[in-house]
Amino acid sequence: MLDKRYLLPDDAVKLILKHLTEKCLPVETLPIEECYGRVTAEDIVSPEDLPGFERSTVDGFAVKASDTFGARESSPVYLTVKGDIPMGAIPDFSLSNGEVASIATGGMLPEGADAVVMIEHVNVVSKDLIEVLKAVSPGENVIFRDEDAKKGEVVIKAGHRLKPQDIGGLAGLGVTTVNVVKKPVVSIILTGDEIVPHTEKVTPGKVRDVNSFTLAGLSYENGAVPLKMGIVKDEYNKLKETVQKAYQISDIVLITGGTSAGVKDLTAKVIDELGSPGVLFHGVSIKPGKPVIGAVCNGKPVFGLPGHPVAVYICFELFVKPVINYMLGVTDKEFKKTVKAKISRSIHSQAGREDFIRVSLEERDGEIWATPLLSKSGLIMSLVRAHGIVNIPSQLLGVSEGDEVLVEIID
Repeated sequence: MLDKRYLLPDDAVKLILKHLTEKCLPVETLPIEECYGRVTAEDIVSPEDLPGFERSTVDGFAVKASDTFGARESSPVYLTVKGDIPMGAIPDFSLSNGEVASIATGGMLPEGADAVVMIEHVNVVSKDLIEVLKAVSPGENVIFRDEDAKKGEVVIKAGHRLKPQDIGGLAGLGVTTVNVVKKPVVSIILTGDEIVPHTEKVTPGKVRDVNSFTLAGLSYENGAVPLKMGIVKDEYNKLKETVQKAYQISDIVLITGGTSAGVKDLTAKVIDELGSPGVLFHGVSIKPGKPVIGAVCNGKPVFGLPGHPVAVYICFELFVKPVINYMLGVTDKEFKKTVKAKISRSIHSQAGREDFIRVSLEERDGEIWATPLLSKSGLIMSLVRAHGIVNIPSQLLGVSEGDEVLVEIID
């Protein structure tokens, strides 16, 4: 039976965030070309109207819309061509009643024009005269000077993670630099007498470092700077020295291994000695990842993650990622990529515990099926082969074969 003292994941995250200061990271000003994926530190206000002038959305003729009223193929309206508007040029004339100007897509409307007739709805009688075969209304086929953005308008809010289209929009407004939140530095410490560098040949009883690469990639993907602190043997003094060094030079500290009960369980003790309040929870009602440690030491988050690679991934997504976003001040609502599927076999769970099942996806007769990959959490290749994760909520005792489940896609 599960120990009722263990927190559920959401409660554990709330407990950590309760002891942190939001937006605790400094601000830096960067050129927009270096801001992809960065989080804005303040609202960005448009310095000007965009596009800044009335422009055509089609090839055709700029007109006064009222001059075209009643035009149809059986009874066209005849209008005089006053001139041509070259692309990128400011018209040096205005239109009077009954006059039009040839214009290309993106061209600037001359003064007096309020609409554009598409070239397909015009017959050119001569270089000075056209027939309009279809009426247009004011504003038709026109982008107004402030339609994309108005001067003084907040175009991007604080706490937004900048996407490529955002950078393009800022370039269009003439914005050259942005104030962004500095990336948090995430120290990664591996513990365990059995771990060797990935470059070494393994001997019986030894395993290569997997977790530092997974954690570094996840940190980078989520807007942090990973800092590998190496492999530390299961010795108290060595672990304490490395953890204290990491604590001084980073914003978040991750320690893998040494979290489950046993004679070599040193992680919780070392973390508690870093500062108050120290360890907030040691164990959460999840599988895999139950023995995870969450702590805040003098305002700095520190995590003790299980040593098994799958548990490391799950714990990062559940606990570390929300902390990174909180420290960065991210306000964007996250919409995870999910797909509904039918589970291919029954999975039993335990009341009061959230289970996270790796699954592969396949299509059968037009339906998507999720096949559980029921290997142990120490086997990284089950995560490599997985297309997604199925979460079995704490109130369920499992799922039955053929049940519909929601699969969170692994990017």
